[in-house]
Amino acid sequence: MGGKRIDGLSPVKINHAGIARTFQNIRLFRICPVLDNVTVAYTRSAEHGLVGTILRTPKFARERSKAEMDGLELLRTLSLEPKADYVAKNLPYGEQRRLEIARALATGPKILLLDEPAAGMNPQEKIELMDLIRFIRDRFGVGILLIEHDMRLVMNVCERITVLDHGETIAVGTPAEVQANPKVIEAYLGSRRKRNAIRRHDGTKSAQRKKGM
Repeated sequence: MGGKRIDGLSPVKINHAGIARTFQNIRLFRICPVLDNVTVAYTRSAEHGLVGTILRTPKFARERSKAEMDGLELLRTLSLEPKADYVAKNLPYGEQRRLEIARALATGPKILLLDEPAAGMNPQEKIELMDLIRFIRDRFGVGILLIEHDMRLVMNVCERITVLDHGETIAVGTPAEVQANPKVIEAYLGSRRKRNAIRRHDGTKSAQRKKGM
C-alpha cells in the first residue's frame, strides 16, 4: 500500500494504512444496534482512551457524539438510517451485507475489499448489491477489489478482471477480453466438444421429460 508491503502486518495496521474489508460470511456485532455497528468504526482512532470510556469524560462524550452523527449520516447515505435502532441480526440478509460494507467505509479506506459479497443472496438482492457497489465507487471515490464467483455480477460492475484457475492467473483484462479468452472458456466452460456433449445430454434429458409428460 503506497509502495510499502503490508503482508505480516496486523489487521489494525492494515486498516490504518487505508484498506478495509468485508467477509464472505457476514461478521457483525449481531446483538448490537445498527448504529453501534457503524459508530465503533468511527471511534477506532478516538483519543479519550480506556479511562475516559470508563469515567465518561467530556472528551469521551464529544467523540462519542461526533461518531454517532457521522454514523447516522453514513447510514442515511446507504439507505439504512430508518433502521439505525434495529438489532443488527434482525435485518434482512441483504441489509446485513449493506451494514457490513457501511462499517468498512466508516474507517475511511482508500481500498475496499469485498470477499464474495453476493454469497447467499437472492436475485433481487444481487441486483441491489450491483447498484450499491457502483454507488460506493462514485460517491466515496474508493478503489474496490471484488472476489466473486457470480459472473453476472462481476461482468456488470468490474472494469478489470483477473481470472484464476487452481490458483494460477490465466487471464487479465476487461470483461469483454476475459469473456473471449480461450483459456477462460476452456477452464470454466470446457472445450467445444465437452460443451456440445453437455448440450446433447441436456437436450436428450429434456426430450425424455417432454415425452414422459
